[in-house]
Amino acid sequence: MKKWIALVLVVLLALLGYVAAGPYLAINGIRQALAEQDMGKLERHVDFPALRVNLRAQVEDWLARKAGPDVQGNVIGSFALSIANNVAGRGVDTVVTPLGIAGVLQGRSLWKQMLRETVDGDSYGKPIPADPLKQAQTRYESLSRFTATTTDEDGKPIVFVFTRQGLRWKLTDIRLPR
Repeated sequence: MKKWIALVLVVLLALLGYVAAGPYLAINGIRQALAEQDMGKLERHVDFPALRVNLRAQVEDWLARKAGPDVQGNVIGSFALSIANNVAGRGVDTVVTPLGIAGVLQGRSLWKQMLRETVDGDSYGKPIPADPLKQAQTRYESLSRFTATTTDEDGKPIVFVFTRQGLRWKLTDIRLPR
């Protein structure tokens, strides 16, 4: 009987360890997928529908704040803001897909090759892989929410939010600087 209890405890501890390491495994999986430019691998670690919804809401909020109450208060301004939200939303919907990310990475690769920012310095070599989560400060916000915070060129924080979905962790939001 003691062996069965010990076995159950070992299995529970292993499961707990796997779930606790999950966000770090997701970050590492995203790094590998970006380095290999493998969108299939990236899809395993990114919840693209949730990410699209969250980024679109941030872009719409940013546009509304930039427009201000005067623009939103008149008919023409409100109509122009509606069109801007629609265009920006479609842009987010287009880019935040595996195919859109692949296109961005392909453009980045060509740009890096032109600048000779490649692994071996040769313009035909492999570009230095993108690593947006390099030197990120990480923390658990709850049992099912984890954040990795980096900064942009201006020192403003960019927060990558990972959410637990069952036993797996996926990137579901990127809080852009304001």
